[in-house]
Formats: sequence, C-alpha cells, structure tokens
Amino acid sequence: MLPRGGPLPEISEALDESLAKQLIKDANGESLSLNELLEKHDADGFIMLQDGEIKYENYWNGYSEHQRHIWYSMTKSLVSIAFGVLLKTHKVDLAASPAQYIEELKGSGFERTSIQDVLNHASALAFKENYVDPESEFLQHYAPALGLGFIPGAQDVQPSNTEIYGIYDFLTKFVKAETDNRPGDTFEYNSANADLIGWMIARISGISLQDFISEHIWSKLGTYHDAAIVVDRAYMPAATGGMTSTLRDAALFGQLILNRGTANGEQLVPESWIDETINLNEDDDQRFSNNQLYKNELWTHYKNMWWILDPAKREYAAVGIHGQVIYINGSTNTVIAQFSSQPTASQVGSVQFRSKLLAIRELANNTK
Repeated sequence: MLPRGGPLPEISEALDESLAKQLIKDANGESLSLNELLEKHDADGFIMLQDGEIKYENYWNGYSEHQRHIWYSMTKSLVSIAFGVLLKTHKVDLAASPAQYIEELKGSGFERTSIQDVLNHASALAFKENYVDPESEFLQHYAPALGLGFIPGAQDVQPSNTEIYGIYDFLTKFVKAETDNRPGDTFEYNSANADLIGWMIARISGISLQDFISEHIWSKLGTYHDAAIVVDRAYMPAATGGMTSTLRDAALFGQLILNRGTANGEQLVPESWIDETINLNEDDDQRFSNNQLYKNELWTHYKNMWWILDPAKREYAAVGIHGQVIYINGSTNTVIAQFSSQPTASQVGSVQFRSKLLAIRELANNTK
C-alpha cells in the first residue's frame, strides 16, 4: 500500500462538453466522436487536464473516479522518477555497472552494462520480451516469477522447488548478455531493466521500493486515494508493472512531471532529472533508430523509461500494456491519463492503441 497524505487535492473542473462530440479520425481513418472512439477502442477511463483544470473525464466498463486500475508498464516511468529522487541524497554513478551496487548481479547479463543503459533499455540482454509465444523465456520463466501473467500452476510453486522463484532470482540467475550486441547500441524494450532499477532503489536507500515511492512521492503528491503495488511471487514489488491507482491520481502524477517535479509548492523531483529525459543527442537518436520494430509507430525516442513523441514540445508519455497512458505536453500545458483493457498486450501495430494516441495528441495540440 502507498498511503496518500496531506489535504485532498483541489482541481478545478472546467469541463468542455464539446470535446465529447469532437470528431477525430482513428487509426483506420474512420471519423468518430471522442466518446465513440474511446468506447470502441477499449478505454476504461480518460481524463484531460489543461492549465491544471479538468477539461474532459469519462469512464467505461464499470470504472469510476474512485476505482484503482493497474498501470502495467507505466510503473516503469514512476520508478525512473523515484530513481531521480534517490540521486538527490545518494551518489550513484550512472556510467557504472549495476553490479557495483548489487553484488548478486556479478556474472549476470547486467554486469557489463551501465546503469544509464539499463534506464534506456539498451542493456543488450539475451532475454527478450514476448507476450504471445507460450514457449518463450518470458512466459516460461519471467512471467511466473513476476506473478502478473496467468500461468497455470505458477502460484503453487514453492521456493524449494525452483531456482527462479521471484524476480530478483530471475535477474541474477537467468538473465545473460546478448553476445552479438553491445550495451548502449540499440533500444530493446525489456521489463527486466525496470525490475533492476527498482531493486537498486531499495538496496541503496535501505527501504523497500514501495515505501520509498510512498515517502518521497505519493504521500506528498496530494492524491485523492491511496495507491497499491502488485508483488511478485516472492512478495517483492513489481517495479516493471505493478502500480495501481485511480485515474485522477495517475493524472496528478502526470501533472508532477509537467510541472518539472513540483507539487503543492514542493520540489519532489529534481528539475534536472525531469529535463534530462528529453535532453537528447545523436546517441539517443541512433539507439532508437537501430530498432526497426518501432519504425511505423509515432515515437521518436525512448529514454529513462519514458516514450518520447516530440522533445521540442516536451511531449512524452508513460505507457503500459493493454493501453495505459500518462501523456504530458509542455507546449500546451496538458496532461492526459488513460486506462484501457485492450485485448492485445503490445502497442506495436495495435489499432486500438494508435487510435487513442492519435486522439490524445489531437486534443492536446488543438484544444484551448
């Protein structure tokens, strides 16, 4: 549990009733009203804040402003922000190997990579993310340890019966280096990277990841509700995808990022860490372009566990499987949070995901 703290938030509602009827073309080129598009493409909740005011809010499939929804991999972006908070009080060399801080990683695929490469998902691991092949390493070993996939019998396994019980076992005993790839060269999305950053936060700070996030971020954010984080099979927090909150509270986290780490008059996250995500260079360009999987998607970069659309506009997002998004656009002072239950996990090639992302960008860039 991540308890809320302080006074309840006071967010003004300046609802624009015309937005619900605004026509937007989805990924198939069909013109639909915003309400129709979101319902057709499996949204559970959608909220838009502009200039700190709620312009649009709607829910489907039995959800409401009071119900928590899983973030899935949007959690990675939260963990990255927590890591930035850690750097305020603990000296961490981002060019160093994570094995310098977690000795158990010696001999694993993470030993040769840098912490910055881990944050950028450019760690050149032999283990690959695969949500659909039942014979993949992801579903055979990672998902059962993580506890976020329905794998028959996985929760009945005891620590004495398997070498890989929890996520930390997986990171240290299973993950190997990819022999034909060098760390830093290529962006390859891999959830194990976020689990490692979460473990580093706990190891270096001396407190659990959930307590660190609660103490330094969630309790000071001024949320409406408590949050919670799913645990793995060994009862460790799932840093890669376990966060759960209400939609309004997800939007408040987005507002924290939009405001460059400030909430309720307090600098919770260093401005420099927020800004570094969209401070891009030629290496960032090349690393992303080296992965052809995303050549037809809307993203331009991936850095510090955030998906970037247009750095000049400070336009970027936290993204989770099955259609979760927290979107930030600094040029229009907009935050949009979206929960979904898309039938397929991956965003790549998903009509449902692209349709809603097109709608998000249309609203953010053309509403005032």
